[in-house]
Amino acid sequence: MYRHSLRKRVAIAFAVCVAVLSVAWGFAFFAAIKLSEDRVMTHQLEHAAGSYPALTMNPRGYDQIDSLPESLREWARTDPAEGTYEFTADEFHVAVVPTENEQGRAFVVFDVAGIEADSSEDWWWLLVITGVVGTLGLLGFGLGMVVIRRAVAPVAELAQVVASIDLKHLSAGDHKRIESGRFGDDEVGMLAGTIEKTLERISAFIVRERYFTGSASHELRTPVTVITGALELLQQSDLSAADAKVLDRVRRATHEMKTTIEMFLCLARETDDGLYEEQFAVMPMVSQAVEQQRHLLNDKFVDVDIDDRATPRVSGHPQAFYIAVNNLVRNAFEHAHEGQGPITILLNERELLVANHVSIDADRRYMPAEASSHGYGLGLGIVQRLCERNGWSFVLNVDGTRVAARLSW
Repeated sequence: MYRHSLRKRVAIAFAVCVAVLSVAWGFAFFAAIKLSEDRVMTHQLEHAAGSYPALTMNPRGYDQIDSLPESLREWARTDPAEGTYEFTADEFHVAVVPTENEQGRAFVVFDVAGIEADSSEDWWWLLVITGVVGTLGLLGFGLGMVVIRRAVAPVAELAQVVASIDLKHLSAGDHKRIESGRFGDDEVGMLAGTIEKTLERISAFIVRERYFTGSASHELRTPVTVITGALELLQQSDLSAADAKVLDRVRRATHEMKTTIEMFLCLARETDDGLYEEQFAVMPMVSQAVEQQRHLLNDKFVDVDIDDRATPRVSGHPQAFYIAVNNLVRNAFEHAHEGQGPITILLNERELLVANHVSIDADRRYMPAEASSHGYGLGLGIVQRLCERNGWSFVLNVDGTRVAARLSW
């Protein structure tokens, strides 16, 4: 349970990290300054002790140029401006100050020979300082990681719980794994509660869906099975030609109804039992659809040209593919008119094309979506959904009096 919101915890963590690093850097700089002071004084005292008992005052003041150390006289005659100067080679630090003597200036010379550290010692101190700075940087990085990790720990915990849930195979009790109450009432708690309620609603929907599809499967298949059995009994009776024709129509309609029910139930289910990864041949389904719908061409005298340039195999749901093909073939046969050219079915390696000619009046009377579903009850919306569910592509083109349906995979 957390007393503060996530935003406040992150802000506090950042402030604590900055404060700790600032204090650490402050102590480091203070220690460096004190160490430098002690080091300079120690070197100066050692230098003076080395010349005992003839102690010389350092620094020293000079009013005349001729009294300066010999290496500084030529420079002093160039009338330097007021300020401080350093002569590294001679190890002098010189300050030029204004005075009222005849030269108008005086010189304060500090001889640092033996006081300043040599280059090797400078490099050693640079190495020490670099090590200290690097150590403080690493400590600051580690401290920041620990503090920020503790501040965002609820978010990481919630993400880990959500990642452990298999969203493709949700169960009725998955929402209980969130346990939103343990995240408090801050932003993370609100997010956890929303996810928990959403998963609970989805789980309830899955339970209702499974119950519905199970019940609907039984309730819808039973009448179709009864009708199919009755038709088989009627076929064994002595029927007139007209009655046999009607019986044949009923049998075809029953078969189409059974196929459509199976597909709708399949689309309604969350799981597919691996049927969407099945490999199947396309040409047998095209031939079956053509034979099943050929009665629609009776008295139309329209030819059907099947150009099987390839014998492809498709991965997906075979029943879904057959319903899509059967729908396209039925639409083409229904809207074909006598004397308007043959119906073309072209089968390539990656697509199926069903094309037919329609009259100008028919083209004006039906839009493509309406023409696809007219008299069949299974429109382009369902075909499009079947294709999307299986990763296929469906396009319907209307060019003048020619309608072409293209199914690609």
